[in-house]
Amino acid sequence: MIGIVGIVVVFAMVFGGYLLAGGKMGIIVKALPFEMMMIGGAAVGAFLISNDGGAVKHTLSDVGKVFKGPKWKPEDYRDLLCLLFALIRIARANPVEVEQHIEDPENSTIFQKYPKILADKEAVNLISDTMRSASMNYDDPHQVEEVLEKRIEANMHHALHSSHALQTVADGLPALGIVAAVLGVIKTMASIDQPPEVLGKMIGGALVGTFLGVFLAYAFVGPFAAKVKTVVEEDGHFYQLIREVLVANLHNHAAAICIEVGRQNTPSHIRPGFSELEEALNEVKQEAA
Repeated sequence: MIGIVGIVVVFAMVFGGYLLAGGKMGIIVKALPFEMMMIGGAAVGAFLISNDGGAVKHTLSDVGKVFKGPKWKPEDYRDLLCLLFALIRIARANPVEVEQHIEDPENSTIFQKYPKILADKEAVNLISDTMRSASMNYDDPHQVEEVLEKRIEANMHHALHSSHALQTVADGLPALGIVAAVLGVIKTMASIDQPPEVLGKMIGGALVGTFLGVFLAYAFVGPFAAKVKTVVEEDGHFYQLIREVLVANLHNHAAAICIEVGRQNTPSHIRPGFSELEEALNEVKQEAA
């Protein structure tokens, strides 16, 4: 919703200010389709040249994050802590039983209680793989922590590709606007014998290219890239939380301490409250009993 508000504000302030200053939309409206074809078409072509099919699909799907915001909400972090708490308790009490849950999460009664988490393959695999590592009796928990850190970093690097791709397009748009403007000047020079009022309109139309390139770069594509990066990094805290809790488990801390370590390392704006989480964990204990 806030993304739509931002777009409305951009158009209202830019074109509203232009009109209030006495500007006329006629020249812009007349030149806009052709300039958009040149600048927008060139930007799309350059984007396709510099990315493979998978990256293109990934970027197009990530554009929706500008309007949807982060995937994981505060209640999802609470559910994740409850899920991890249940798994750790079972692993401590009966290591054989927990294998049934981590080897087949789709049919696990614990995972099924949290369908949104179960639907995220990376989160499920991260939990299952780490719990499996714990069952292998690693001598050094730091080894698992290092593996998890590299895995999360690799996933983050991949997830940020769409942001980098959009930023590359944003960086190129002003130059593409200049290209369109130069073509407009060439067209104008070919009509140098025309009266000043005609030449003025032609030069104005050429300058629309420069305006459009800069406008798209700094008012839309650049902010889109920044927003996608922010959302991806925000969602990355979810996987960091898995790492924090399960590494604490490898150090043989009490289950409640492991969960509190994860809660404390969650950013404050999405961190579950202590009382809220304690109530949710008590429900988990009651269901297990």
